[in-house]
Amino acid sequence: MTQSPRAGPGVFPARRYAARSAPLPAGLVRPAVDVELIVPAFNEERRLPRTLGVTLDYLTSRRWTSAVVVVDNDSVDGTLEVADGFGAAPVPLHVIGCSERGKGAAVRRGIATSRARFVGFLDADSATPIDTLDQVMALLQDGHRAVIASRRAPGAHYEVEQSLSRRWGSWVFRELARLTLPGIADSQCGFKFFDGDTVRDVIADCRVNGFAFDVEILAALIRAGHDVVEVPVAWSDVPGSTFSARRDGLRSMADLLRISLSWR
Repeated sequence: MTQSPRAGPGVFPARRYAARSAPLPAGLVRPAVDVELIVPAFNEERRLPRTLGVTLDYLTSRRWTSAVVVVDNDSVDGTLEVADGFGAAPVPLHVIGCSERGKGAAVRRGIATSRARFVGFLDADSATPIDTLDQVMALLQDGHRAVIASRRAPGAHYEVEQSLSRRWGSWVFRELARLTLPGIADSQCGFKFFDGDTVRDVIADCRVNGFAFDVEILAALIRAGHDVVEVPVAWSDVPGSTFSARRDGLRSMADLLRISLSWR
């Protein structure tokens, strides 16, 4: 589904921000907006309704021109039907597919097909409050190239904390990620936004499809000389994650080691 952008002036100059990549198929071309929010979704029929509802309501009250893009990662549940149910929202909602499995593949698909001035992604669980985008947009407008939510930045706290096993796994992952990103306290909060042209340039060299994909994107940005700013959030653990420690944990650790070696 594709709707026309919301009418009304934005806070940014009235110009179009086009990707500098090869022309996209007509079905993937979306109108350029100030900010586009990518929501990767794999079997998210339970958690997606609330996320889309609060996100679209929030964007409706902001002056930016904006759009939400659900990237369906080959779901076999009612994810597509849930997204279709928001087709009449005042903020444009687009649904595109990504048959290549993995959250990283879905996020890169959304970014690569975006022409927005600023583009980023949020998880389908609404773990990070959507109004965090107020601070994120202010920093991006000031010229920062990447602004990410952080559960470890000064002022951050947990509204609902993870289980002990998840906290332990997150600690191991965080320590390995620091091999590549020593200056970043929290690389894994699922709420990251970027200058559109900048991130579209660097993801051409990114290949990780698993849950370590954003470490690779941040490493690519830093290697290219761009800054990454962390903003504190009040984060809540939300049940229903598709992450499996047994299935995804070792792969994520191996990806982190590969990223560390390849980006040195």
